[in-house]
Amino acid sequence: MNISTPPTAEDVRKLNVGDMVFLNGTIVCARDLVHKYLYAGGKVPFPLSVIYHCEPIVKDGIVYSAGPTTSWRENIYMPKIIKDHNVRMIIGKGGMDENTLNALGEHGCVYLSAVGGAGALYAKKIIKIRENFKLKEFGPAEAFWIFDVLDFPLIVSMDTHGRSLINDVESASSSIFSKILPTL
Repeated sequence: MNISTPPTAEDVRKLNVGDMVFLNGTIVCARDLVHKYLYAGGKVPFPLSVIYHCEPIVKDGIVYSAGPTTSWRENIYMPKIIKDHNVRMIIGKGGMDENTLNALGEHGCVYLSAVGGAGALYAKKIIKIRENFKLKEFGPAEAFWIFDVLDFPLIVSMDTHGRSLINDVESASSSIFSKILPTL
């Protein structure tokens, strides 16, 4: 399914766990310092409808790598950021916790998984660097990077209906392991 940014709550409520999404439009890369800044009430001069947990490698105006980073460590911040900044999509790897899953449903947001180790592929899907923000304060790895993307491939891993592909896989794996290794 092709989706353009900014997505609406109605757009994301139509998505279900397992759906393949090709995102087109503007995304905002954000890591730890950005989340702490936003959580503490920091303001930005651009919309945050799509947040990508990513540390891009950018040199001389070229994005060489833009793979996902682990989202789990942002759990403490995400419910408040989703609510306060009208976030509709979070992109990352590894999934998020039940508090974030509940916030997704309450505020009309989904979690989309990007493939770890595919940073060069994702960089090719970035068609423009719009801007960066807080580069001097946070440094290139932690600053906000705002990109335009075309056909950015993602999988819906947590939806607005309370479903989590990550939880489903973990549950199925635990069941298989208990049969294979019953003493654990």
